Amino acid sequence: MTMNDLIASLAAETNLTRTQVRSVIDAFVQQVGASLKIKDDVRVTGLGVFESKHSGARDGRNPRTGEKIKIAASNQVKFRASKELKDELNA
Repeated sequence: MTMNDLIASLAAETNLTRTQVRSVIDAFVQQVGASLKIKDDVRVTGLGVFESKHSGARDGRNPRTGEKIKIAASNQVKFRASKELKDELNA
């Protein structure tokens, strides 16, 4: 499902315009990003938890040459699905 498919589906279900739905989704994504940036988890009941995880610097290898390389530290987003979502997928 693409973003346009999601917007069309939500617009049909909620009787909102596609523009309104896009605004809501954009605001949701912006708020999740802002919360993760300050290391605050975002819990959405029925969907799951978005978490910010720090990955430290480490050594790695270039898969083509086998040469050792340094992998820089970074922050990553992790998503953990809720029990309700997992049950829905396995029903």
